[in-house]
Amino acid sequence: MTLTLHPDVSLAETDDGAVLLHQRTGRYWQLNPTGVLVLRNLLDGRSHDQAAQELATRHRAAPDAAQRDVTRLVESLREARLVVESR
Repeated sequence: MTLTLHPDVSLAETDDGAVLLHQRTGRYWQLNPTGVLVLRNLLDGRSHDQAAQELATRHRAAPDAAQRDVTRLVESLREARLVVESR
């Protein structure tokens, strides 16, 4: 499954992570550096499993915890209509 930003969403990375702005609604969301790491992996075409593995490796986290974190982030981004998943 491929993840892309919704066409109305822009991403601006900051020193503290990133900000996602939905240009149509004017709402924005802030991601911490860990969230940006996961999102960048997914936007670069990596799978959820690969993003979780990268997260676990970089932050010395348990693989199952990293997988849950990736799943939660993707669900939150999808519910906020910030990203689009396609097959």
